[in-house]
Amino acid sequence: MSGFVDEAQIHVKAGDGGAGAVSFRREAHVSRGGPDGGDGGDGGDVWLVASHNQASLLGFRDHPHRGATSGTHGQGKKKHGASGSSIEVPVPIGTVVRSADGVVLADLAGAGDRWLAARGGRGGHGNARFLNNRRRAPAFAEQGEKGEEAWYDMELRLLADVALVGLPNAGKSTLISRISAARPKIADYPFTTLEPHLGVVRVGRAGSETEMVVADVPGLVEGAADGRGLGHRFLRHVERARVLVILVDLAAVDGVPPAEQQRILLHELGRYRPELLDRPRVVVGSKTDAVGQPGGPEPVSGDGTTDMQISAVTGQGIDALLGRLAGLVVEARAAELAPTSTVVVHRPLAEGIEVVHEEDGSFVVLGRPALRAVALSDLTDDQAVAYVQERLRRLGVERALVRAGARDGDVVHLGALTFTYQSDAGGLDATAAVGPAGRRGPHKGRDRSRRSDGRHGGRGTAGPDHDGT
Repeated sequence: MSGFVDEAQIHVKAGDGGAGAVSFRREAHVSRGGPDGGDGGDGGDVWLVASHNQASLLGFRDHPHRGATSGTHGQGKKKHGASGSSIEVPVPIGTVVRSADGVVLADLAGAGDRWLAARGGRGGHGNARFLNNRRRAPAFAEQGEKGEEAWYDMELRLLADVALVGLPNAGKSTLISRISAARPKIADYPFTTLEPHLGVVRVGRAGSETEMVVADVPGLVEGAADGRGLGHRFLRHVERARVLVILVDLAAVDGVPPAEQQRILLHELGRYRPELLDRPRVVVGSKTDAVGQPGGPEPVSGDGTTDMQISAVTGQGIDALLGRLAGLVVEARAAELAPTSTVVVHRPLAEGIEVVHEEDGSFVVLGRPALRAVALSDLTDDQAVAYVQERLRRLGVERALVRAGARDGDVVHLGALTFTYQSDAGGLDATAAVGPAGRRGPHKGRDRSRRSDGRHGGRGTAGPDHDGT
Protein backbone atom coordinates (compact mmCIF):
# COMPACT_ATOMS: atom_id res chain seq x y z
CA MET A 1 0.00 0.00 0.00
CA SER A 2 1.34 3.40 -0.94
CA GLY A 3 2.56 5.65 1.87
CA PHE A 4 2.00 8.81 -0.15
CA VAL A 5 -1.49 10.27 -0.48
CA ASP A 6 -2.04 13.60 -2.25
CA GLU A 7 -5.86 13.72 -2.19
CA ALA A 8 -8.11 13.34 0.86
CA GLN A 9 -11.22 14.67 2.53
CA ILE A 10 -11.54 16.11 6.00
CA HIS A 11 -14.59 16.59 8.21
CA VAL A 12 -14.26 19.39 10.75
CA LYS A 13 -16.58 20.07 13.67
CA ALA A 14 -16.06 23.07 15.90
CA GLY A 15 -17.20 23.02 19.50
CA ASP A 16 -20.68 24.17 20.51
CA GLY A 17 -21.10 27.12 22.82
CA GLY A 18 -22.34 26.49 26.33
CA ALA A 19 -25.77 27.73 27.43
CA GLY A 20 -26.18 30.67 29.75
CA ALA A 21 -27.63 29.98 33.19
CA VAL A 22 -30.89 31.23 34.69
CA SER A 23 -30.20 31.78 38.36
CA PHE A 24 -31.08 34.21 41.15
CA ARG A 25 -29.10 35.09 44.21
CA ARG A 26 -30.44 33.17 47.17
CA GLU A 27 -28.75 33.84 50.49
CA ALA A 28 -29.83 34.26 54.05
CA HIS A 29 -30.77 37.81 54.99
CA VAL A 30 -30.75 38.85 51.33
CA SER A 31 -34.20 39.71 50.09
CA ARG A 32 -35.02 39.89 46.40
CA GLY A 33 -31.63 38.69 45.25
CA GLY A 34 -30.97 39.69 41.67
CA PRO A 35 -30.13 37.48 38.69
CA ASP A 36 -26.68 35.92 38.83
CA GLY A 37 -26.65 33.40 35.97
CA GLY A 38 -23.25 33.09 34.33
CA ASP A 39 -22.42 32.91 30.62
CA GLY A 40 -21.69 29.73 28.73
CA GLY A 41 -18.20 29.12 27.40
CA ASP A 42 -17.30 29.51 23.74
CA GLY A 43 -16.74 26.41 21.62
CA GLY A 44 -13.28 25.62 20.33
CA ASP A 45 -12.15 26.37 16.76
CA VAL A 46 -10.60 24.02 14.21
CA TRP A 47 -7.53 25.36 12.41
CA LEU A 48 -5.56 23.83 9.54
CA VAL A 49 -1.85 24.60 9.84
CA ALA A 50 0.85 23.90 7.26
CA SER A 51 3.66 21.92 8.89
CA HIS A 52 7.06 20.57 7.87
CA ASN A 53 6.26 17.45 9.90
CA GLN A 54 3.63 16.24 7.43
CA ALA A 55 4.72 14.79 4.10
CA SER A 56 1.36 13.61 2.70
CA LEU A 57 -2.36 13.41 3.43
CA LEU A 58 -2.15 9.75 4.42
CA GLY A 59 -3.44 10.44 7.94
CA PHE A 60 -6.78 11.68 6.60
CA ARG A 61 -7.56 8.80 4.26
CA ASP A 62 -8.98 6.44 6.89
CA HIS A 63 -9.51 8.95 9.72
CA PRO A 64 -10.95 12.17 8.25
CA HIS A 65 -12.76 13.51 11.32
CA ARG A 66 -11.29 16.33 13.40
CA GLY A 67 -13.24 18.10 16.13
CA ALA A 68 -12.78 20.68 18.88
CA THR A 69 -14.37 20.52 22.32
CA SER A 70 -17.51 22.38 23.33
CA GLY A 71 -17.84 25.08 25.95
CA THR A 72 -19.46 24.26 29.27
CA HIS A 73 -22.69 25.80 30.57
CA GLY A 74 -22.81 28.78 32.86
CA GLN A 75 -23.80 28.42 36.51
CA GLY A 76 -25.24 30.48 39.32
CA LYS A 77 -23.25 33.07 41.25
CA LYS A 78 -22.12 34.46 37.89
CA LYS A 79 -19.86 31.51 37.23
CA HIS A 80 -19.03 31.47 33.55
CA GLY A 81 -18.54 28.19 31.72
CA ALA A 82 -15.10 27.21 30.50
CA SER A 83 -14.37 27.67 26.81
CA GLY A 84 -13.71 24.64 24.65
CA SER A 85 -10.19 23.87 23.48
CA SER A 86 -9.32 24.79 19.91
CA ILE A 87 -7.30 22.33 17.87
CA GLU A 88 -4.66 22.77 15.19
CA VAL A 89 -4.66 20.12 12.49
CA PRO A 90 -1.23 19.82 10.82
CA VAL A 91 -1.29 19.38 7.04
CA PRO A 92 1.58 19.24 4.52
CA ILE A 93 2.95 22.47 3.13
CA GLY A 94 1.32 23.05 -0.23
CA THR A 95 -2.13 21.80 0.77
CA VAL A 96 -5.05 23.35 -1.12
CA VAL A 97 -8.48 23.23 0.54
CA ARG A 98 -11.66 23.26 -1.54
CA SER A 99 -15.35 23.31 -0.71
CA ALA A 100 -17.64 20.51 -1.84
CA ASP A 101 -18.47 22.46 -5.03
CA GLY A 102 -14.80 22.94 -5.93
CA VAL A 103 -14.21 26.52 -4.77
CA VAL A 104 -10.68 27.10 -3.44
CA LEU A 105 -10.95 28.24 0.17
CA ALA A 106 -7.33 28.14 1.33
CA ASP A 107 -3.87 27.60 -0.11
CA LEU A 108 -1.42 26.73 2.66
CA ALA A 109 1.74 27.28 0.64
CA GLY A 110 4.14 28.26 3.44
CA ALA A 111 5.22 26.77 6.74
CA GLY A 112 2.98 28.06 9.52
CA ASP A 113 0.16 29.20 7.23
CA ARG A 114 -3.14 28.87 9.08
CA TRP A 115 -6.77 28.70 8.02
CA LEU A 116 -9.86 28.68 10.20
CA ALA A 117 -11.75 25.63 8.96
CA ALA A 118 -14.57 25.72 11.52
CA ARG A 119 -15.48 28.49 13.97
CA GLY A 120 -16.67 27.52 17.40
CA GLY A 121 -20.11 28.59 18.60
CA ARG A 122 -20.36 31.51 21.00
CA GLY A 123 -21.50 30.83 24.49
CA GLY A 124 -24.94 32.06 25.52
CA HIS A 125 -25.43 34.95 27.94
CA GLY A 126 -26.74 34.17 31.40
CA ASN A 127 -29.77 35.99 32.76
CA ALA A 128 -27.53 38.42 34.66
CA ARG A 129 -26.69 39.98 31.29
CA PHE A 130 -30.33 40.95 30.65
CA LEU A 131 -30.80 42.98 33.83
CA ASN A 132 -31.82 46.61 33.28
CA ASN A 133 -34.11 49.20 34.86
CA ARG A 134 -37.20 47.80 33.16
CA ARG A 135 -36.26 44.14 33.47
CA ARG A 136 -35.37 43.57 37.12
CA ALA A 137 -35.79 39.79 37.24
CA PRO A 138 -35.11 38.27 33.80
CA ALA A 139 -36.08 34.61 33.86
CA PHE A 140 -34.46 33.69 30.54
CA ALA A 141 -30.98 33.17 29.15
CA GLU A 142 -29.36 32.50 25.79
CA GLN A 143 -28.62 29.08 24.43
CA GLY A 144 -25.13 28.44 23.07
CA GLU A 145 -24.52 28.55 19.34
CA LYS A 146 -23.75 25.43 17.39
CA GLY A 147 -20.19 25.14 16.13
CA GLU A 148 -19.58 25.11 12.39
CA GLU A 149 -19.35 21.74 10.69
CA ALA A 150 -18.27 20.93 7.14
CA TRP A 151 -16.59 18.52 4.74
CA TYR A 152 -13.66 19.80 2.67
CA ASP A 153 -11.59 18.35 -0.15
CA MET A 154 -7.83 18.63 0.21
CA GLU A 155 -5.15 18.16 -2.40
CA LEU A 156 -1.40 18.38 -2.01
CA ARG A 157 0.74 20.28 -4.50
CA LEU A 158 4.36 19.55 -3.75
CA LEU A 159 6.68 22.47 -3.07
CA ALA A 160 9.92 21.89 -4.95
CA ASP A 161 12.65 24.07 -6.43
CA VAL A 162 13.12 21.77 -9.43
CA ALA A 163 10.65 19.39 -11.08
CA LEU A 164 11.81 16.58 -13.36
CA VAL A 165 9.33 16.28 -16.24
CA GLY A 166 9.53 13.56 -18.85
CA LEU A 167 7.77 10.76 -20.64
CA PRO A 168 7.52 7.37 -18.90
CA ASN A 169 10.88 5.59 -18.53
CA ALA A 170 12.90 8.69 -19.42
CA GLY A 171 15.26 8.20 -16.48
CA LYS A 172 13.84 10.64 -13.93
CA SER A 173 13.96 8.21 -10.99
CA THR A 174 17.51 7.17 -11.82
CA LEU A 175 18.56 10.82 -11.93
CA ILE A 176 17.04 11.78 -8.58
CA SER A 177 18.54 8.71 -6.94
CA ARG A 178 21.94 9.77 -8.29
CA ILE A 179 21.85 13.36 -7.05
CA SER A 180 20.03 12.86 -3.71
CA ALA A 181 19.22 10.30 -1.02
CA ALA A 182 15.78 9.63 -2.52
CA ARG A 183 15.30 5.99 -3.46
CA PRO A 184 12.32 5.62 -5.80
CA LYS A 185 11.58 2.33 -7.53
CA ILE A 186 13.67 1.96 -10.68
CA ALA A 187 12.92 -0.54 -13.46
CA ASP A 188 13.18 -0.82 -17.24
CA TYR A 189 9.48 -0.51 -17.98
CA PRO A 190 7.17 2.53 -18.27
CA PHE A 191 5.17 3.91 -15.32
CA THR A 192 7.53 2.46 -12.73
CA THR A 193 6.96 5.60 -10.65
CA LEU A 194 3.33 6.03 -9.61
CA GLU A 195 3.84 8.69 -6.95
CA PRO A 196 6.10 11.76 -6.75
CA HIS A 197 9.35 11.66 -4.79
CA LEU A 198 11.31 14.52 -3.26
CA GLY A 199 15.08 14.67 -2.91
CA VAL A 200 17.29 17.30 -1.28
CA VAL A 201 20.35 18.28 -3.31
CA ARG A 202 23.28 20.36 -2.06
CA VAL A 203 25.54 22.12 -4.56
CA GLY A 204 28.75 23.99 -3.77
CA ARG A 205 31.21 24.13 -0.93
CA ALA A 206 30.21 23.64 2.69
CA GLY A 207 29.12 26.92 4.23
CA SER A 208 28.23 28.52 0.90
CA GLU A 209 26.33 25.66 -0.67
CA THR A 210 22.94 25.97 -2.32
CA GLU A 211 20.30 23.55 -1.09
CA MET A 212 17.38 22.76 -3.35
CA VAL A 213 14.49 20.32 -3.39
CA VAL A 214 14.03 18.24 -6.53
CA ALA A 215 10.75 16.47 -7.34
CA ASP A 216 10.55 13.30 -9.43
CA VAL A 217 7.13 13.61 -11.08
CA PRO A 218 5.61 10.42 -12.52
CA GLY A 219 5.85 10.18 -16.30
CA LEU A 220 3.50 12.18 -18.46
CA VAL A 221 1.88 10.93 -21.63
CA GLU A 222 0.27 12.72 -24.54
CA GLY A 223 -3.17 13.84 -23.38
CA ALA A 224 -2.09 14.26 -19.76
CA ALA A 225 -3.77 17.68 -19.59
CA ASP A 226 -7.06 15.89 -20.29
CA GLY A 227 -6.44 13.45 -17.46
CA ARG A 228 -4.99 10.62 -19.52
CA GLY A 229 -2.59 8.52 -17.50
CA LEU A 230 -3.71 10.30 -14.30
CA GLY A 231 -2.28 13.45 -15.85
CA HIS A 232 -4.06 15.97 -13.63
CA ARG A 233 -2.90 14.24 -10.47
CA PHE A 234 0.70 14.34 -11.67
CA LEU A 235 0.71 17.75 -13.32
CA ARG A 236 -0.41 19.61 -10.21
CA HIS A 237 2.90 18.69 -8.54
CA VAL A 238 4.68 20.76 -11.20
CA GLU A 239 2.70 23.94 -10.52
CA ARG A 240 4.85 25.30 -7.69
CA ALA A 241 8.29 24.31 -9.03
CA ARG A 242 10.65 27.23 -9.63
CA VAL A 243 12.64 25.51 -12.38
CA LEU A 244 11.62 22.74 -14.79
CA VAL A 245 13.92 20.05 -16.17
CA ILE A 246 12.51 18.67 -19.43
CA LEU A 247 14.11 15.23 -19.58
CA VAL A 248 14.15 13.60 -23.01
CA ASP A 249 15.39 10.07 -23.71
CA LEU A 250 18.23 10.04 -26.25
CA ALA A 251 17.92 6.26 -26.62
CA ALA A 252 14.17 5.82 -26.55
CA VAL A 253 13.14 2.23 -27.11
CA ASP A 254 10.05 3.30 -29.04
CA GLY A 255 12.16 5.52 -31.28
CA VAL A 256 10.43 8.82 -30.45
CA PRO A 257 12.94 11.59 -31.34
CA PRO A 258 14.03 14.00 -28.58
CA ALA A 259 12.42 16.91 -30.41
CA GLU A 260 9.05 15.12 -30.47
CA GLN A 261 9.35 14.22 -26.78
CA GLN A 262 10.01 17.88 -25.96
CA ARG A 263 7.07 19.00 -28.07
CA ILE A 264 4.69 16.59 -26.30
CA LEU A 265 5.86 17.61 -22.82
CA LEU A 266 5.69 21.37 -23.45
CA HIS A 267 2.32 21.03 -25.17
CA GLU A 268 0.82 19.22 -22.17
CA LEU A 269 2.32 21.70 -19.70
CA GLY A 270 0.94 24.62 -21.67
CA ARG A 271 -2.53 23.10 -21.91
CA TYR A 272 -2.62 22.46 -18.17
CA ARG A 273 -1.19 25.82 -17.04
CA PRO A 274 0.01 28.23 -19.74
CA GLU A 275 2.15 30.09 -17.19
CA LEU A 276 4.32 26.97 -16.78
CA LEU A 277 5.88 27.71 -20.17
CA ASP A 278 7.28 30.96 -18.72
CA ARG A 279 9.19 29.14 -15.95
CA PRO A 280 12.96 28.78 -16.26
CA ARG A 281 13.66 25.39 -17.81
CA VAL A 282 16.51 23.23 -18.99
CA VAL A 283 16.08 20.60 -21.71
CA VAL A 284 18.28 17.65 -20.77
CA GLY A 285 19.04 14.57 -22.86
CA SER A 286 19.37 11.43 -20.71
CA LYS A 287 20.90 7.97 -21.12
CA THR A 288 23.96 8.96 -23.12
CA ASP A 289 25.54 5.76 -21.85
CA ALA A 290 22.97 3.67 -23.73
CA VAL A 291 23.39 5.39 -27.07
CA GLY A 292 25.13 3.15 -29.58
CA GLN A 293 25.87 0.37 -27.11
CA PRO A 294 25.89 -3.21 -28.48
CA GLY A 295 22.49 -4.79 -27.91
CA GLY A 296 21.03 -1.47 -26.85
CA PRO A 297 18.61 0.79 -28.69
CA GLU A 298 19.71 2.47 -31.84
CA PRO A 299 20.92 6.04 -31.32
CA VAL A 300 18.60 8.85 -32.29
CA SER A 301 20.20 11.45 -34.50
CA GLY A 302 20.85 14.65 -32.64
CA ASP A 303 18.82 17.66 -33.61
CA GLY A 304 20.16 20.34 -31.31
CA THR A 305 17.05 20.44 -29.13
CA THR A 306 18.79 19.66 -25.80
CA ASP A 307 20.69 22.16 -23.67
CA MET A 308 22.93 19.46 -22.21
CA GLN A 309 23.26 15.70 -22.11
CA ILE A 310 23.82 13.45 -19.10
CA SER A 311 24.08 9.88 -17.96
CA ALA A 312 22.70 9.21 -14.49
CA VAL A 313 24.40 5.80 -14.55
CA THR A 314 27.96 6.94 -15.28
CA GLY A 315 27.66 10.45 -13.84
CA GLN A 316 28.48 12.17 -17.13
CA GLY A 317 27.29 15.80 -17.13
CA ILE A 318 25.71 15.59 -13.66
CA ASP A 319 27.92 18.25 -12.03
CA ALA A 320 27.32 20.70 -14.87
CA LEU A 321 23.58 20.12 -14.66
CA LEU A 322 23.47 20.69 -10.90
CA GLY A 323 25.52 23.88 -11.20
CA ARG A 324 23.16 25.27 -13.81
CA LEU A 325 20.07 24.31 -11.81
CA ALA A 326 21.49 25.89 -8.64
CA GLY A 327 22.03 29.18 -10.47
CA LEU A 328 18.48 29.20 -11.85
CA VAL A 329 17.01 28.38 -8.43
CA VAL A 330 18.95 31.19 -6.75
CA GLU A 331 17.71 33.66 -9.37
CA ALA A 332 14.11 32.47 -9.01
CA ARG A 333 14.24 32.78 -5.22
CA ALA A 334 15.66 36.31 -5.46
CA ALA A 335 12.86 37.32 -7.85
CA GLU A 336 10.26 36.05 -5.38
CA LEU A 337 11.76 38.20 -2.61
CA ALA A 338 11.65 41.39 -4.68
CA PRO A 339 9.87 44.14 -2.72
CA THR A 340 6.42 45.19 -3.83
CA SER A 341 4.64 48.48 -3.31
CA THR A 342 1.23 46.85 -3.05
CA VAL A 343 -0.12 46.13 0.43
CA VAL A 344 -3.26 44.02 0.63
CA VAL A 345 -5.27 44.27 3.85
CA HIS A 346 -7.97 41.70 4.52
CA ARG A 347 -10.80 42.63 6.85
CA PRO A 348 -13.69 40.38 7.81
CA LEU A 349 -17.08 41.36 6.47
CA ALA A 350 -19.58 42.63 9.00
CA GLU A 351 -22.27 40.21 10.07
CA GLY A 352 -25.55 41.32 8.57
CA ILE A 353 -29.17 40.32 8.13
CA GLU A 354 -30.69 39.01 4.90
CA VAL A 355 -34.35 38.32 4.13
CA VAL A 356 -35.29 35.85 1.38
CA HIS A 357 -38.78 35.77 -0.15
CA GLU A 358 -39.65 32.15 -0.91
CA GLU A 359 -41.97 30.67 -3.50
CA ASP A 360 -44.75 29.91 -1.02
CA GLY A 361 -44.99 33.60 -0.07
CA SER A 362 -43.23 33.28 3.26
CA PHE A 363 -40.02 35.02 4.25
CA VAL A 364 -36.86 33.58 5.75
CA VAL A 365 -34.58 35.75 7.89
CA LEU A 366 -30.91 34.77 7.63
CA GLY A 367 -27.93 35.99 9.59
CA ARG A 368 -26.08 35.03 12.73
CA PRO A 369 -27.19 38.04 14.82
CA ALA A 370 -30.89 37.35 14.13
CA LEU A 371 -30.55 33.67 14.95
CA ARG A 372 -28.79 34.55 18.18
CA ALA A 373 -31.59 36.97 19.12
CA VAL A 374 -34.19 34.18 19.24
CA ALA A 375 -31.93 31.54 20.79
CA LEU A 376 -33.37 32.02 24.27
CA SER A 377 -34.10 29.40 26.87
CA ASP A 378 -37.78 30.30 27.23
CA LEU A 379 -39.75 32.18 24.57
CA THR A 380 -42.99 31.78 26.53
CA ASP A 381 -41.75 34.34 29.05
CA ASP A 382 -43.23 37.80 28.44
CA GLN A 383 -39.93 39.51 29.19
CA ALA A 384 -38.16 37.24 26.73
CA VAL A 385 -40.73 38.05 24.05
CA ALA A 386 -40.25 41.77 24.62
CA TYR A 387 -36.48 41.36 24.45
CA VAL A 388 -36.73 39.48 21.14
CA GLN A 389 -38.90 42.18 19.58
CA GLU A 390 -36.56 44.96 20.70
CA ARG A 391 -33.43 43.11 19.65
CA LEU A 392 -34.75 42.32 16.17
CA ARG A 393 -35.84 45.91 15.72
CA ARG A 394 -32.35 47.15 16.57
CA LEU A 395 -30.81 44.66 14.17
CA GLY A 396 -32.88 46.13 11.35
CA VAL A 397 -34.99 43.05 10.66
CA GLU A 398 -38.16 45.12 10.23
CA ARG A 399 -36.51 47.37 7.64
CA ALA A 400 -35.18 44.35 5.77
CA LEU A 401 -38.64 42.74 5.73
CA VAL A 402 -40.22 45.90 4.37
CA ARG A 403 -37.62 46.10 1.60
CA ALA A 404 -38.31 42.46 0.73
CA GLY A 405 -42.04 43.20 0.40
CA ALA A 406 -43.46 41.80 3.65
CA ARG A 407 -47.04 42.77 4.60
CA ASP A 408 -49.16 42.31 7.68
CA GLY A 409 -50.03 38.67 8.23
CA ASP A 410 -47.16 37.23 6.20
CA VAL A 411 -45.36 34.23 7.65
CA VAL A 412 -41.75 34.80 8.65
CA HIS A 413 -39.31 32.00 9.50
CA LEU A 414 -36.37 32.75 11.76
CA GLY A 415 -34.25 29.84 12.83
CA ALA A 416 -36.46 27.16 14.37
CA LEU A 417 -39.38 29.54 14.90
CA THR A 418 -42.21 30.84 12.74
CA PHE A 419 -43.56 34.36 13.32
CA THR A 420 -46.30 36.55 11.88
CA TYR A 421 -45.31 39.90 10.43
CA GLN A 422 -47.16 42.84 12.04
CA SER A 423 -46.08 46.36 11.15
CA ASP A 424 -47.66 47.77 14.33
CA ALA A 425 -45.79 45.21 16.48
CA GLY A 426 -42.30 46.31 15.49
CA GLY A 427 -42.02 43.96 12.52
CA LEU A 428 -42.48 40.53 14.07
CA ASP A 429 -45.25 39.50 16.42
CA ALA A 430 -43.18 37.31 18.71
CA THR A 431 -46.28 36.42 20.74
CA ALA A 432 -47.48 34.52 17.67
CA ALA A 433 -44.40 32.34 17.40
CA VAL A 434 -45.74 28.86 16.83
CA GLY A 435 -44.57 25.36 16.10
CA PRO A 436 -45.96 22.85 13.60
CA ALA A 437 -48.81 21.86 15.93
CA GLY A 438 -50.01 25.42 16.59
CA ARG A 439 -48.18 25.69 19.92
CA ARG A 440 -45.54 28.20 20.87
CA GLY A 441 -42.14 26.73 20.41
CA PRO A 442 -39.76 25.39 17.78
CA HIS A 443 -40.93 24.99 14.21
CA LYS A 444 -39.10 21.92 12.88
CA GLY A 445 -41.31 20.73 10.09
CA ARG A 446 -39.82 22.78 7.27
CA ASP A 447 -36.81 22.47 4.99
CA ARG A 448 -34.63 25.60 5.07
CA SER A 449 -32.33 24.51 2.25
CA ARG A 450 -34.55 25.76 -0.61
CA ARG A 451 -34.18 29.34 -1.80
CA SER A 452 -36.22 31.19 -4.38
CA ASP A 453 -34.91 33.10 -7.34
CA GLY A 454 -35.65 36.72 -8.19
CA ARG A 455 -38.86 35.87 -10.07
CA HIS A 456 -40.72 34.89 -6.93
CA GLY A 457 -39.79 37.70 -4.61
CA GLY A 458 -37.07 39.97 -3.38
CA ARG A 459 -34.34 40.21 -0.85
CA GLY A 460 -33.81 42.66 1.92
CA THR A 461 -30.61 43.22 3.84
CA ALA A 462 -29.64 45.08 6.93
CA GLY A 463 -26.28 45.62 8.54
CA PRO A 464 -25.48 44.69 12.11
CA ASP A 465 -26.78 46.98 14.84
CA HIS A 466 -25.60 45.54 18.12
CA ASP A 467 -27.48 46.50 21.26
CA GLY A 468 -24.72 45.59 23.67
CA THR A 469 -26.22 42.37 24.96
